[in-house]
Amino acid sequence: MLVHLKGILTAEQVAACRVALGGARWLDGRVSAGPAAAGVKHNTEADLTDATVRQWSETIRLALGAHPGFMASALPARICPPSFNRYSGGQTYGEHNDSALLEFGGTWVRNDLAATLFLSPPEEYDGGELLIHDTFGPQSVKLPAGDIVLYPASSQHEVRPVTRGTRIASYFWIQSLVRDDTHRRLLRELDASIRQLRQDSPGTAAAVNLLGLYHNLLRLWADT
Repeated sequence: MLVHLKGILTAEQVAACRVALGGARWLDGRVSAGPAAAGVKHNTEADLTDATVRQWSETIRLALGAHPGFMASALPARICPPSFNRYSGGQTYGEHNDSALLEFGGTWVRNDLAATLFLSPPEEYDGGELLIHDTFGPQSVKLPAGDIVLYPASSQHEVRPVTRGTRIASYFWIQSLVRDDTHRRLLRELDASIRQLRQDSPGTAAAVNLLGLYHNLLRLWADT
């Protein structure tokens, strides 16, 4: 399931983040890649030991927690610290798979979902599409600044070469309370139906019953 969520960051936040990242240290992206991915990875990444970079990583994490669409879609148990990457001058990240398990701060995270939060508006650069090899075929993603795409971390994916301008984004991984992608999709759709029913018919018994169904399914499928 691919999920596009709008407005994780406001335009003002995106602009401030871009200014902050402009003064950050940037490293060769191959440093953080595994042996297989390093051969196809050509980008730079902001140094997470930089205090300014860490501050914006935390700002994004807090924004995610305040966004109802993200919480309903990801049902996060753990969120890896958001990182930042940059592509320009033909840089690309060829087709690859993310690791199933990631270690951050001494804690292992099962990699259920991958996320890309776009920080450059699409008119600033050519190329740079995130190409995700989904069960329904290849999906090309290039979103407005401040928007995010969530997709199963099991998917092969790539970033197409950036042939003009610069593409800046934040990326991170999520361990979900519900590891099965189909179960997460059903819960997300049920949550959306409940919200719409509450809006159209406040206080209706049907909304109460559906909410009970939602929590019973979550109880059945969740790992804690």
